[in-house]
Amino acid sequence: MREGGSATDLAFSEDFDRLLEAGQSNRAYWSDLWRYRELFIILAWRDVVVRYKQTVVGATWALIQPFLTMIVMTLVFGKVAGLPSEGNAPYAIMVFAALLPWQFFANSLSSSSQSLVGNANLVSKVYFPRLIIPASAVVVACVDFFISFLILIGLMIWFQYAPSLRILTLPIFALIAFFAALGPGLILTALNVRFRDFRYVVPFIVQFGLYLSPVGYSSQVVQERFGDVAFIIYSLNPMVGVIDGFRWAIIGGESQIYMPGFITSLVLLALSVVIGILYFRKTEKTFADVI
Repeated sequence: MREGGSATDLAFSEDFDRLLEAGQSNRAYWSDLWRYRELFIILAWRDVVVRYKQTVVGATWALIQPFLTMIVMTLVFGKVAGLPSEGNAPYAIMVFAALLPWQFFANSLSSSSQSLVGNANLVSKVYFPRLIIPASAVVVACVDFFISFLILIGLMIWFQYAPSLRILTLPIFALIAFFAALGPGLILTALNVRFRDFRYVVPFIVQFGLYLSPVGYSSQVVQERFGDVAFIIYSLNPMVGVIDGFRWAIIGGESQIYMPGFITSLVLLALSVVIGILYFRKTEKTFADVI
């Protein structure tokens, strides 16, 4: 500030300096996330609009994809392979109860991993907490999630299947699904800034993970055929716990959660979030230079 400047000039200078230096400490960084909340809302709304702009059927794509996937998996695993459902739930409802968190995870991972590269001009020109960009990209997946939930309601009406009071716990498992997508998403979006070929890795992870996770079949089948120890190893995939939680809440009745496996998934999920945030923060300072 120039000598003899006013108090207003001083306040502006201090605020400007903070903008340049923000994020150097964790306390400043997390407070900046709140200060830039309007930017988060703007980016999230823009991503939602861009996703459905100039499409023929608009948001209906969020219904078509999981619905067709549910039909295929019901036919392949339920009819051809003859795998059992959980409890007395129709196989289609069991599959779709797993597709809800899986589609959310897959869409979140795909959107967030490309988010920084897609906003290269914004990242390289102005300061703001870069964590806002991948976090806002997840909002698109949230919109798809709520739209797809309409299919679940339709299936329950069609099969005359009434959920139990467990469904009131569904927001808890939805929050767990959010963090399950956030951790790997932060790691992949940071890696994608430096190594652009990681954009080819994400579709492979999504495709491979769809069959590695208990989406088209019950996780109880894995436990019964391979034993508890093998199932705990299988639960190192965090989506196993998320999917089991969704099924427990939606199907109710005889659907159960194997707690050792569920806790294993939660521990790995929490670890992935911590590693994701730490790695993202560590590499964030170089984004503007290499993007």
